[in-house]
Amino acid sequence: MHLNPYGAAAVTLAAALANRRPRDAADLARRCQEAGLVLESPVTDHDVVRLRHVLDTWEAIVDAGDDTARAGLLNGMLAVAAAYPRLTDHAGGWHLHYRDPGRPLGEVLHSLFAVGTALHLAGRGMHRLGRCAVGPCTLIFADVSRTGRQRYCSTRCANRDAVRRHRALAAQPHRRSA
Repeated sequence: MHLNPYGAAAVTLAAALANRRPRDAADLARRCQEAGLVLESPVTDHDVVRLRHVLDTWEAIVDAGDDTARAGLLNGMLAVAAAYPRLTDHAGGWHLHYRDPGRPLGEVLHSLFAVGTALHLAGRGMHRLGRCAVGPCTLIFADVSRTGRQRYCSTRCANRDAVRRHRALAAQPHRRSA
């Protein structure tokens, strides 16, 4: 069985690339392959430049103020990114693609992130993308948790915030009832 790569895997890759942007074409190729993406052609510097624009657009979706704004920005990204869905077996199993064949990686990532984000938000909830709740951390996370209540980019930031809240509570003077 071949699972559709659009959705959680796509937004997780988008967040990882947005949080630590690739240095060059080799870094982008390595990270995409590690994420399980099949590279159909060599990765070029143009793909890295295209990815920067894609991630800027995608980060605006993450940072949108409300669901309507988020949907509007995502619809704009979908309009220029996705082709009609088609079945393909290029990776050894039939699955859907939302892009024309033979496209460079920068365009493939645009389609992957646009469609994947749309499926993720429509299927799990429009609030399932965000930035870490711990200041000054600004890392992006894609909430794939069961409960849909993720607020932190990592366990480390969650623990840091818990310690901060505990210390703030401990520093408060205790009130005694009379």
